[in-house]
Amino acid sequence: MKSLVDHLSQYAAYHRDPRNIASHFIGIPLIVVAVAVLLSRPQWAGGWLSPAVLVSLASAWFYLRLELRLGALMTVLLGLSVWAGQVLALQSTLVWLSSGIGMFVVGWAIQFVGHHYEGRKPAFVDDVTGLIVGPLFVVAELAFLLGLRHDLKEQIEARAGGVRTNPNRASA
Repeated sequence: MKSLVDHLSQYAAYHRDPRNIASHFIGIPLIVVAVAVLLSRPQWAGGWLSPAVLVSLASAWFYLRLELRLGALMTVLLGLSVWAGQVLALQSTLVWLSSGIGMFVVGWAIQFVGHHYEGRKPAFVDDVTGLIVGPLFVVAELAFLLGLRHDLKEQIEARAGGVRTNPNRASA
């Protein structure tokens, strides 16, 4: 199994433009919540079990196996997403579908704008695991912005390079 640094470095290689990284702070949470919304129907076992819960549990297991600290935070964030998804799934079909599909489409549109600035395709095009690593990348980047996890940031930048300081020039 790849390590935390392996996954984040591979994903970071596709995300060195600060505008692209910024777009991920909006797009990825929208997509995660949208998936939770759309997978919150049907509900079983008295309403507490749904495809969203199962996908979130599998994702949490993946994150926790990579690292306990970030995995625990990701588990909490996934839990909040599932909670929001279940709240919206209880609404009318129109509200449930329009909110889920709307967030999904807007989230992906923002992602593709970011990748336009990056000048590279999204990471998941080359490796589908980018779909599960993306939310973890956003949380790690937030930690870096808050001055946390210097060791992890240094390891990732040693492999993927630093974030471009002149985002108007794509690196070759």
